[in-house]
Amino acid sequence: MDIQDLKLADYTYDLPDERIAKFPLEKRDESKLQVYQQGKITHTVFHKINKYLPKNTLLVFNNTKVIPARIHFQKSTGAVIQIFLLHPVAPTSVINLAMEVNDTCVWECMIGNRKRWKKEDVLSKILTISGEKVAIKASIFDFDSNQVQLSWQVISENVGHFSPKFVDIIQALGEIPLPPYLNREAEEADYETYQTVYSEKKGAVAAPTAGLHFTDEVLQNLSNQGIKEEFITLHVGAGTFQPIKVENIVEHRMHNEQIVFTKKNMEVLLENIGNTIPVGTTSMRALESLYWYGVKLTKNISSTFFIEKLDPYQNPVESLPSTELALRTILAKMEASGENEITGETEIFIFPGYQFKICKGIITNYHQPESTLILLIAALIGEDWRKVYAEAMANDYRFLSYGDSSLLLP
Repeated sequence: MDIQDLKLADYTYDLPDERIAKFPLEKRDESKLQVYQQGKITHTVFHKINKYLPKNTLLVFNNTKVIPARIHFQKSTGAVIQIFLLHPVAPTSVINLAMEVNDTCVWECMIGNRKRWKKEDVLSKILTISGEKVAIKASIFDFDSNQVQLSWQVISENVGHFSPKFVDIIQALGEIPLPPYLNREAEEADYETYQTVYSEKKGAVAAPTAGLHFTDEVLQNLSNQGIKEEFITLHVGAGTFQPIKVENIVEHRMHNEQIVFTKKNMEVLLENIGNTIPVGTTSMRALESLYWYGVKLTKNISSTFFIEKLDPYQNPVESLPSTELALRTILAKMEASGENEITGETEIFIFPGYQFKICKGIITNYHQPESTLILLIAALIGEDWRKVYAEAMANDYRFLSYGDSSLLLP
């Protein structure tokens, strides 16, 4: 397939608003599960997923944790400015490290009501964190690139040894950023339900929602059955909600997201080539990006870990290294440099015509029409994506982030 022939109109379906799950089920693992296996469809419930996974499966989970990335300040005029954190810029661009910063940092943001925020305006707020009063200020660092400087200082009389980190500040100051299509404010319950039970690495602005169905009991059942698990990190960005607005799909701008792999991840993936199933589109994008980083290293060992949108489509198929060689090249580089983990960026765009290198299936929710995620599903199971979505509609499945699930095995 010529990628220039891909048309947005071929990847749409009718999604009535009432089919979008506005709230999660009371019990995560009681969501419906549609199993697609080489064209055959079965309907069941999520807590029975262990019965449908192939033997020797390695499930790869994304352990990112959603941060309260939506911050509000009120000006003295009464105008409310909303700051939505996207990417750290300074003193570090590495998200895990940015969470640990003391006293000041700069982030690229989306700014709501921006026209009311003048360059010279310093927004401020005083909060109580761990019993101490903390003054927080926000100012525009770079107007053209929407960079905001946030700084904070303990102002209690008995300052003591309390030195809040950025993660403490946003925990007290921010709100969980629910997807825009839920059309509601975050509630107290969302701080728990919009996180996976295994979330650990703070930095996402959206949940890896395929993982929301897993409970400790489901994970234990999988383990008892010999299903292996591994945890990687992709900090989900706001671009995941970005609709495609161009008819020629390949012109869509993909936002880059940060991914982290450990040496152990690499070793486990090498042991399980051919048996790897990602939990969610974020894990899938991270895993497939890893292969393309390995491809870059086989050509130039000094290559940076940045996967551009169309990198996978620029290489003649016959010249590509095997999955094993690509992964071994990365591991060898890590061992040679003494690195226990690598951090990279990816803007990989997976659409029909893509040849999967690591992933043999996927566990995923039901996605928005005309979205990059629908294209990813179509890349995996071809035109059968329509059949899967029609089945979900006909059987009263709930859609999008808080909706039901599917296991797709082409």
